[in-house]
Amino acid sequence: MIQGIIDLHYHSGPDVKPRKLNDLELMEQGVALGARGVVIKTHFSPTAGRAALVNQIKKEKYPESEFELFGSVALNRSMGGLNPYALETELKMGAKVVWLPTVDSENEFQKMGKSGGIRLVENGRAVPELIPIFELIRDYDACLQTGHVNAEECFPIVEAARNAGVQKIVVTHPEYHIVGMTLTQQKQIVRDYGVYLEREYAQPVGNRFVCNLPSNVEAIQAIGADYIILATDSGQVNTPFWKDAVRESIDYYRNAGISESDLRAMLVTNPGKILGLDFVK
Repeated sequence: MIQGIIDLHYHSGPDVKPRKLNDLELMEQGVALGARGVVIKTHFSPTAGRAALVNQIKKEKYPESEFELFGSVALNRSMGGLNPYALETELKMGAKVVWLPTVDSENEFQKMGKSGGIRLVENGRAVPELIPIFELIRDYDACLQTGHVNAEECFPIVEAARNAGVQKIVVTHPEYHIVGMTLTQQKQIVRDYGVYLEREYAQPVGNRFVCNLPSNVEAIQAIGADYIILATDSGQVNTPFWKDAVRESIDYYRNAGISESDLRAMLVTNPGKILGLDFVK
């Protein structure tokens, strides 16, 4: 096992949807695995307060462990959408990662055959409502995750975020069928904007989960480890426990010939930079 791994994307409970682990159970697995941290996510509510409480319990129970949970917020309708007031509150609470709309994005609605959703791009440009969002992310040195936008929307959104001074940008699961970013497009957005690509353990397709590990290897070989972050995006009840998904992923990558230095970059160094951890500065 690689010590000090960081998962930027895990769905723990309590949540609107049933989850495999709650925050306390996830903390126990993280400490046992020798991990450095996990960003906990829900599509429907902020998690910085939850993370702070669990971290206090961890500190008292396992004072020698450096493991932490990190909070995040997704700007879906339950948060008021592109709501700078709600966002700043969560950033003050310590949220480290901000997802643009996911399940409530216009793109997600369209892919699900519905009308409506939160529009992020109009006439090929990021909507003006994104600018105060980007400015807050910049000012609090947080990470922007692109959420469930499609591949074409991702480029003007990232460009507007860079122009607003956002330093930490991650393209959320470009391989996910809702996003649908080709390998060529992934190469281009890395080349043009120097962003990270967060590749996941698995993705939901209908009522089942499809393993992403083979396509992740292809992306690593084509793009290089310097711009890739490996995460799980698991926590759904029909996926493995977090510790098992991590172990399975690492074993698969090693057997596929990915070097230890590249694995450490994608599992420790790159996500550590996103979270601003001292050991990677």
